[in-house]
Amino acid sequence: MEYADSERARDLATAVRTFVDEVAIPAEREILGEKAVTDETVEKLRVEARDRGIYAPQLPEEYGGLGYDLRDVLPAFEAAGRSYLAPLAMRIEAPDEGNMHTLELAGTSAQKTRWLEPLAAGEIRSGFSMTEPMQGAGSDPKMIRTTAEFDDATEEWVIDGHKWWTTNGLEADVLLVMARTDPDAHPYRGCTIFIVPADADGVEMVRDIPHMGGHIHGSSHAEIEYRGVRVPESNVLGEVGQGFAIAQQRLGPARLTHCMRFTGMAQRALDVAKAYASEREAFGETLAQKQSIRFDVADAETDLHAARTMVRHAADQLAAGEQARVPVSMCKTFTANATQEAVDLAVQICGGNGISKDLPLSDFYEDVRAFRIVDGADEVHRRVIAREAFDDPDASEVEHVLEF
Repeated sequence: MEYADSERARDLATAVRTFVDEVAIPAEREILGEKAVTDETVEKLRVEARDRGIYAPQLPEEYGGLGYDLRDVLPAFEAAGRSYLAPLAMRIEAPDEGNMHTLELAGTSAQKTRWLEPLAAGEIRSGFSMTEPMQGAGSDPKMIRTTAEFDDATEEWVIDGHKWWTTNGLEADVLLVMARTDPDAHPYRGCTIFIVPADADGVEMVRDIPHMGGHIHGSSHAEIEYRGVRVPESNVLGEVGQGFAIAQQRLGPARLTHCMRFTGMAQRALDVAKAYASEREAFGETLAQKQSIRFDVADAETDLHAARTMVRHAADQLAAGEQARVPVSMCKTFTANATQEAVDLAVQICGGNGISKDLPLSDFYEDVRAFRIVDGADEVHRRVIAREAFDDPDASEVEHVLEF
């Protein structure tokens, strides 16, 4: 199905699928059983991605990308999602992809030179540090407790707080940190994003939170304490007090690209299961000939088609300048559940092989389950959708849009 994608988008997706089949999946098979891919392997893949003209399609050409817009890059993100290593190779993996987009949108020329350029080149890594433990900000960012106070004497911001689930936190060279800068304002209007070098004094990496998934791509989910961390005024990203407005610009597109990466994963899982079912015989016929399995696969394929269509619709609305908060929330919760069910079905069809590490399905299974929580839990997105459905008086207020 072409989904009304442009010729440019289809050509890029074809090139990415070829790269995945010829390069990324074979490299992935070489590290089966190992904890994570090495930096050397990633760099070799990036060289190949550059040579094939598929590196960083979402970034402007001035930063080494291809300059594609969100709508045109979506099919390529799905094609890349079929392999753990392709997003890393193409520099479209989370959270760096979203952080680069944030710096591109809100960064100054100096900030882009200092941070965006090396991020785009794959020379450094980044983390987005917003979620806080327990009573702090998580699904409800109004509860954010991390503070940043301006020291007039030194003309520096002083950050104090406790964060966790900062993806890439331990590997990051730079962190985008959300902190309250106006305690008297509503958090959505009184928070600011700061660019914090990971090696700044007072940044304490507490631990990598043990978590399911992430074995191959090897990113951490760090717990971090910020104790009197000082950054200059020039490290404010955007304007003071505009942290959540900037974050919202980041989150809509990032959620859609995340959806497409996971539909790619789910499609590959189904492809593996269909190939297995076509060869595996039981009770006088192949599994693929059994009606129950055929109907289950048909349902999974239908749901993935619906997810792809929904994502493209939401992307069209964003391109038209709309917030698209409800369509994006619908995409996120529907795709998260559809991809989880597809991967679960693939594991079930493959039986013992499905839970082994000989196939990628068990790793897919762990990672896809987390998708119903990261980038906003199902319940948070359903809350957004329900407010619109019931025409709540406050449904259009900005503070009710910016929930993670």
